[in-house]
Amino acid sequence: MAKNIYVGNLPFRTTEENVRDLFARYGGVQSVKLISDRETGKPRGFGFVEMDDDTAADEAIRSLDGADFEGRNLKVNEAKPRAPRPPRRPAW
Repeated sequence: MAKNIYVGNLPFRTTEENVRDLFARYGGVQSVKLISDRETGKPRGFGFVEMDDDTAADEAIRSLDGADFEGRNLKVNEAKPRAPRPPRRPAW
């Protein structure tokens, strides 16, 4: 079963490919999603990595939490399920 991992304190210049390469050292990576600001499109400094194997994901979390990546100390842990958002009101 795949495990979703939160990755925080990412350098703003990093790419999904760089993050994929970092996590691929520990096992198969299904997807990488770096989060950008909706209005400006600028990176927000965090993202999510989905890994194929729970054991590999746990090893990546243990190894990479606090590790230096492109000059920043990463914050890595298992992602929490997204809380439901209230419906948006029309903007009129």
